[in-house]
Amino acid sequence: MPETSLARPKTHYAKSGDVHIAYQVVGEGPLDLIVAPGWISHLDLHWEMLGFEAWVKRLSRFCRLILFDKRGTGVSDRDVVDSTLEERMDDLRAVLDAVGSTRTAVLGFSEGGSLAMVFAASYPERVQALLLFGTFARVSEAPDYPEGAGFGERMAHLRDLVENHWGEGGMLEVTTPSLSGVAQAREFMERFERATIGPRAALRYLGWIGELDTRPVARGLHVPTLVLHRTDDALIPAAGGRWLGRNIPGARYVELTGDDHAPWSGDTARLVDEMQEFLTGSRAPVEVDRVLATVLFTDIVGATERAVALGDRAWRQLIARHHAAVRAQLARYRGEEQDTAGDGFFATFDGPARAVQCAKSICHELRALGLEVRAGVHTGECERAGEKAAGIAVHTGARVMAEAAPGEVWVSSTVKDLVAGSGLVFSERGVRKLKGIPGDWSLFAAD
Repeated sequence: MPETSLARPKTHYAKSGDVHIAYQVVGEGPLDLIVAPGWISHLDLHWEMLGFEAWVKRLSRFCRLILFDKRGTGVSDRDVVDSTLEERMDDLRAVLDAVGSTRTAVLGFSEGGSLAMVFAASYPERVQALLLFGTFARVSEAPDYPEGAGFGERMAHLRDLVENHWGEGGMLEVTTPSLSGVAQAREFMERFERATIGPRAALRYLGWIGELDTRPVARGLHVPTLVLHRTDDALIPAAGGRWLGRNIPGARYVELTGDDHAPWSGDTARLVDEMQEFLTGSRAPVEVDRVLATVLFTDIVGATERAVALGDRAWRQLIARHHAAVRAQLARYRGEEQDTAGDGFFATFDGPARAVQCAKSICHELRALGLEVRAGVHTGECERAGEKAAGIAVHTGARVMAEAAPGEVWVSSTVKDLVAGSGLVFSERGVRKLKGIPGDWSLFAAD
């Protein structure tokens, strides 16, 4: 049976001077692990992000996990425009004091890595271990830091996203590119950007990040350190992680495959396994249910244009009919709804033939409503964390859908091979590269 979902933790506040820092605590493991988040975060909205709950659940099996929003972002005090690493270090310490933690492991993700390193160097007696993922010591090139050469273009792109396209979901491509073709992930990121920080404050924040140089701190660290980085990280070049691995005394460096920058997306199982082994000395037996499942993703083609043409009220009514039609077909073919946002659905099935038949029926039913839909189907091993499916197979299904032509159901070769004898007929659509998914993929359209 699938495991139950995590109970959403309550959000509390710690006082750091006169600033309120929001935090949550998950799990009751034998060691504490506090996460210094990336440049923006939102404690409440993170739980709606695909993959986040499963990632937290895996970590909380072996630790008491402490999450917080840095000052100026999320649900911490937002009217703090400028801050220093010293003040952010005070905030982290205030959260640890509030939860009664005297000794902790610190995980620094993305820009949070600088904060994690400074805290570990300043309070080594309070830091059991330091874990750094997808982070850096400096984001600009210098004569003695050629590793910074790859940062400039990416930081310029990030500034353009903030200044000209904030609230449009563009952060998806640089944080979780494996989900960039998933409509519900895009809709979520649009809300997430607007909720975490305003554009003007975000630009000032990026300027501050550009001035950081924690190389002297990194060289002077004296706590056990694990540095992890993905080879094709879409935001922070792996050269930044490699430099940290070489220059932090005694650090262990592990490079993982993939291009997702966020730790809760991509191959999270390997990432958490490395962290757990480093912190506890062993990898726990796999407790997350792993099952063979078929994933189905759907998306309305031209949804934005149609919404503008109809107007808000008529579009809401049409979307309600869309949702009812999709759910009726899911019930008919024994599909399990996993997630929906805006104009897309994500569902799982215990058989690939039923998933393909359901997808075809959805396209047919919605065409009668004047909606053109694309769908993607893939079968693979999925992780079951609570009632949600996660893992590479899910990302692959989303990528297959992103390749599909309007009005068509595309499937992976795995699905085509597994439904032999079902009477389903397919047409070849060629070999494709699926963004963020290793290898070449032969795709087919269900006739």
